[in-house]
Amino acid sequence: MHRRRFLCISAAAFATGPALAAAPLTRIHGQAMGTGVQILLAHPDAAAIGQRALAEISRLEAIFSLHRDSALVRLNRDGRLVAPPPEFLDCLSIAGRLHRVTGGLFDPTVQPLWQLHAARHAAGGPPSAAEIAEMRARVGWQRVQFDTGLVQLAPGMALTLNGIAQGHIADRVAALLSAEGLTDVLVDTGELVAPAGQPGGGTWPVTLADGQGRFALRGAALASSSVLGTSFDAGGAFGHILDPRTGQPAPARWRLLSVTGPTATIADAASTACCLMDRPDIDRTLAALPGFRLAALVPYPATL
Repeated sequence: MHRRRFLCISAAAFATGPALAAAPLTRIHGQAMGTGVQILLAHPDAAAIGQRALAEISRLEAIFSLHRDSALVRLNRDGRLVAPPPEFLDCLSIAGRLHRVTGGLFDPTVQPLWQLHAARHAAGGPPSAAEIAEMRARVGWQRVQFDTGLVQLAPGMALTLNGIAQGHIADRVAALLSAEGLTDVLVDTGELVAPAGQPGGGTWPVTLADGQGRFALRGAALASSSVLGTSFDAGGAFGHILDPRTGQPAPARWRLLSVTGPTATIADAASTACCLMDRPDIDRTLAALPGFRLAALVPYPATL
């Protein structure tokens, strides 16, 4: 079950000039965190650079993925992770900041609740109130302990970083490319990073697949969430974003919520948590994150 199926990149209207004449735009395609990724760049060695970027994505997926023998999977299995990778610690530190800023609504410890909902809906119906109460007892960011030597979970806990890791991977890949002198690139891991503009000048035109959002991206990141963008049930009534206060899926309030700002890591986490908020709380949350702002907010019809 993938969080974002509604993002696509419209990149047809590129500027012309010496840079593009020397090196046409190249799209590098890959996979990460269960979804397609792409990197757009113009360089004579684009294929080799793209392969290095994809190798970095694979390395990071081996830290954050819930679907391979990653550092995260080992932590959830054993309840502890000795000598955690620095990228893992960075992501946990940022997650802790977003947990505070969002009043606890961004909480990676909802993974036991997520597993419960997925299992029960696969069996034909939602979990019972008693089952949710039992799993809620395993949720609580304050019981996650970590430092450079060890990450420790309380018994029965598990983490999901799906609400932040895609953005974190996008930032890391953009930093890798920038270190090689490539800033006129677009990195798309489901969250977007454009360190600068298009090769030859201009902004990157970004369009959401359902036509709900159109953006001009340059020197910024963009992350989008949708309450029912992915659902636990075949009918699409129970969305994938869970409220740690209740253990229930977020109400069908926001069809599209996009956040832009300096990093995709924070934009990713903020867009996820803000799906659980009303508009005043969204505004207060983003005001506490310097440089970040609401790029799009589309409600569902009142009949949902």
